[in-house]
Amino acid sequence: MNPILTTAWKAARKAGQMMHRASSNLNNIKIDNKAANDFVSDVDREAERIIVSTIQEVYPQHAILSEEAGHLGNIHAEYQWIIDPLDGTTNYLHGHKQYAISMALLHKGTLAEALVYAPEHNDLYVASRGQGALLNDKRIRVSGRIDLLRSLIATGFPVVDQSMMNTYLAILKDVLAKTAGARREGSAALDLCNVACGRVDGFFEFNLKPWDVAGGALIVQEAGGIVTDMQGEQAWLDSGDIVAANPKILAQLLQIFAPHLAV
Repeated sequence: MNPILTTAWKAARKAGQMMHRASSNLNNIKIDNKAANDFVSDVDREAERIIVSTIQEVYPQHAILSEEAGHLGNIHAEYQWIIDPLDGTTNYLHGHKQYAISMALLHKGTLAEALVYAPEHNDLYVASRGQGALLNDKRIRVSGRIDLLRSLIATGFPVVDQSMMNTYLAILKDVLAKTAGARREGSAALDLCNVACGRVDGFFEFNLKPWDVAGGALIVQEAGGIVTDMQGEQAWLDSGDIVAANPKILAQLLQIFAPHLAV
């Protein structure tokens, strides 16, 4: 790994060790509601503190956008980190092991580096722009499947912002009818990494935040996949509406979405 990813890995490893220790006594973790179905715990906050302090110690000139703390540093800085200290908080708080730490680095507004770490599985996904994507030091690629009827699609329910619920359910109904099935595991970062590994053939979700998708999206791209918004454009980091898949499957998914999104 390059020095930037080495620093990110140091931060993620320390935060992951803390999470793993805390998971042995979930009943003692303090939980607050940010909104309906949107939880934050002391573990989220402590993981964020560990990650942010580790990065700032090495790269004090870098800006940071993190889920709990918001913007830190100069928002016009050349480099900006986007951090989700615990993607899959609800899973974590229920002892469900599908959660991750997600980190990405923008250079002049372009995704340049990404790291997603799943502490319970000790799986480390990394990517550098133009250098490919790795899982535990081994190259990964999106699936080569071209037949949508044989494809497995990951998704996420719009449980916090439910403004798109009716549209989402209509789309999901069509996806289920035209694919081999869908999976909802509760961590967008890991869903994207599963696309990058070929474990699923595509992923879509509405109304996500930059920290949910930035790291996983670059990993998909560097694994040979395509990431767009629901219209096939590149506004996904701003809109939070995201589709990721290999080129053939992505095109077929966009065809399913189009009638439901027409104005």
